Amino acid sequence: MPTFVRTDKCDGCKGQDKTACMYICPHDLMKLDKDGSETGHAMKAFNQEPEQCWECYSCVKICPQQAIECRHYADVVPLGGSVQPLRGSDSIMWTIKFRNGTLKRFKFPIRTTPEGSIDPYGNKPEADYSKVTDLGFFNEANGYRKGDPSELLKV
Repeated sequence: MPTFVRTDKCDGCKGQDKTACMYICPHDLMKLDKDGSETGHAMKAFNQEPEQCWECYSCVKICPQQAIECRHYADVVPLGGSVQPLRGSDSIMWTIKFRNGTLKRFKFPIRTTPEGSIDPYGNKPEADYSKVTDLGFFNEANGYRKGDPSELLKV
């Protein structure tokens, strides 16, 4: 099941041009219905193509109102349970409610760097484009590398 927005909780990120879920969705699926013409709920976010959802939980984790829900993974939460992440500044608290009412909470640190601080080419040499056509630049001779008998499958 893809993500869905609980309209009773969503505030459209207080009327900004781009909501948090729109900003974070890697597949660009979340959309803000400004006038209510698409969903009947003005200033509420929604998943515009649910069948394309990757269920990555990015929007669920970033939503400041906890208005987005998603199917939980069966290996973490059994059938009939629910899961809700709450993102803090340095960690994410996952609350799992089992179908018998038991609550479990897990806190994990956020292992990301500040936005804009990543230098993907730092300490890497500048590419030498004159060598692109050289033999062995990307692979071994004629596109193949010498075989290694130890890599063969033994049936």
